[in-house]
Amino acid sequence: MCLFKFTARRLVFQAHCGLKASSSKKQNFCLEMARPSSNMADFREVFAKAKHIAIITGAGVSAESGVPTFRGAGGFWRRWQAQDLATPGAFARNPSRVWEFYHYRREVMLSKHPNPAHIAIAECEKRLSKQGRSVVVITQNIDELHRKAGTKHLLEIHGSLFKTRCTSCGNIAANYKSPICPALAGKGAPDPNTEDAAIPVEDLPQCEEDGCNGLLRPHVVWFGEALDPGVLTAVEKELDICDLCLVVGTSSVVYPAAMFAPQVSARGVPVAEFNMETTPATNRFRFHFQGPCGTTLPPALARHETEIIS
Repeated sequence: MCLFKFTARRLVFQAHCGLKASSSKKQNFCLEMARPSSNMADFREVFAKAKHIAIITGAGVSAESGVPTFRGAGGFWRRWQAQDLATPGAFARNPSRVWEFYHYRREVMLSKHPNPAHIAIAECEKRLSKQGRSVVVITQNIDELHRKAGTKHLLEIHGSLFKTRCTSCGNIAANYKSPICPALAGKGAPDPNTEDAAIPVEDLPQCEEDGCNGLLRPHVVWFGEALDPGVLTAVEKELDICDLCLVVGTSSVVYPAAMFAPQVSARGVPVAEFNMETTPATNRFRFHFQGPCGTTLPPALARHETEIIS
């Protein structure tokens, strides 16, 4: 059994977001490689030969579309950071406040559009599929911008802002309503002086399955919750067969996603990192391209001169 399979199955029971490995765990991942190359011509030669490409994306790819990350200094909604609201406990204590936060995020996302990085990935997938080659996007993002750009083979490991899950019957459904329920119309303002709406539970989003009417929650993985084992199994299969891996716009500190690319690299598969800055994993990769993903990624994924388009 490969290292990825063992670790993924062990971590499926651990929290997804904000979970960081201890320094000893980081040191055990694999030996550091030589300083990564930033030679685009060399990367393009590897890209031209790849048959199964896995692209792991994080908040950085969506930040260029104006999506707030709610991570780090200044990442507040009213007086709270995301980790104060995105928990089962917070929802149990105050579902109205949590729904205001997610209503605000949904409404913001409805006004955002894919940027050149999202589009380059989707166009690459479409083009290579005609050549018998595959691209899979494994994203930590919940904004659906990859889907909006046209990506078809997409694994959303943290869920989606535009899906709900019933707390009673467990039904999962896509939901693009704006507002998601009448009581949330005009609510969710992020200003710290805004008072909570204190919406009664019966007026919050309700399940529409026959005879249920249970309280809905966002279908996203909250702090303290396990990732979907089915999704992790799908990720495992894709990473086992990929012969090129790209890491785009992720800090490589949030586990278990941070372990994916280093373990692919450890078995000799080329990994290319596209990010605004270096990360704790940078020296484990063959390539590193620094700068905005919307600038660096399109030329990296453009049609190679050796490609034959029928």
